[in-house]
Amino acid sequence: MAKARLASTAGAGGTIGVPTPGDQKTQRTRSIIAATQRRRTPFRLFGGGISSKDLAIYTRQIAILLKAGMPILRTLEVLGKQEKKPHFRAVIEESADVVRSGGDLSEALSSHPKIFDRLYTNMVKAGEAGGVLGTVFDRLAVFIEKSEKIKGKVKSAMIYPIILVLVACMIVGVLMVFVIPKFQDIFNGLLKGKPLPAPTQVLMNIAGIFKDKTQLMIAAACLVALVVGFVMFKGTKLGARLLDGLMINMPIFGELFRKTAIARFARTFGTLLSSGVPILQALMITRDTSGNVLVADAINVVHDAVKEGDSVAKPLESTRIFPGMVSSMIEVGEETGALPDMLIRIADTYEEEVDNAVAGLTSVIEPIMIVMMALVVGGIVISLFLPMVSIFETLTK
Repeated sequence: MAKARLASTAGAGGTIGVPTPGDQKTQRTRSIIAATQRRRTPFRLFGGGISSKDLAIYTRQIAILLKAGMPILRTLEVLGKQEKKPHFRAVIEESADVVRSGGDLSEALSSHPKIFDRLYTNMVKAGEAGGVLGTVFDRLAVFIEKSEKIKGKVKSAMIYPIILVLVACMIVGVLMVFVIPKFQDIFNGLLKGKPLPAPTQVLMNIAGIFKDKTQLMIAAACLVALVVGFVMFKGTKLGARLLDGLMINMPIFGELFRKTAIARFARTFGTLLSSGVPILQALMITRDTSGNVLVADAINVVHDAVKEGDSVAKPLESTRIFPGMVSSMIEVGEETGALPDMLIRIADTYEEEVDNAVAGLTSVIEPIMIVMMALVVGGIVISLFLPMVSIFETLTK
């Protein structure tokens, strides 16, 4: 009876229990990867992390060699021999072993998600399916290089204020530890028990924390607890949502973060579509790599609308995260059938705006930080000067 049911199911076109050729190839590829990883385990313990810069160079080299007509297997063998980092070399050689055995390069790359994310592996998979690996790797190289450039611009805008804050903290620390305690001894001797002015007393109390090891340890423990609490709060859904919302809406820096998120969305989505990745899958990958919860939520709205047969532009505009210009350009791209090209143009435009915003922020931040340092140091000096007025009055009587 059971055999009859199974036979009738197979006769109706079913293939219960029989793996398809694609499944067999995937299983063979995974077994090759597992065997290769076991063989290369000692090499995987060395070499440290692989930076985005290393990945960009590797991707650009693959693109150049494939564009020159070199087969993918020979390309991987050449790059594996010249790679200096043992861990990355083991990964490249593992990929070559998989390709040599008839497996898919995308499957080999997907076994290293910390190096090759979903965007990378899905684009390679689309390139393999379409026979345009050289073009896909070229687009990937451009994407990673552009992403690194925009990250560098944002980091450069943050480095200067961070350095100024650290310098200010060092100056205040030196004053609190070495200078202010000496003034405290002077004031105690000359004022003879008279109360200090309120600002001076507050300053002396803060300096007392630095002088007392117990209070200093308590203050350090509170600071560590505050940092750990912030990190834990950021890891929650509510915390990530609140902090990401603060980032794109905060004064001065908010516009920079918003433009960076838009440029990343357009560059990722456009690169995936131009490489042949289906639009729904491209939206999901773009959502997962957006780096901002609010932007991810907006992309999720677009994904659900497109899944129901709607366009990209209208639901994107309804989220109010993206400016009207972006949705208008996407609408034009959809109408003309050139959505990937239009997305790349949007990315280029906003990356240029990020460059201009960083240059403007640098010129604004410098005087603001100098004024803040002047206020802190000036406040300390004034607090130390106030008791001297009483001392001078006592001496003149």
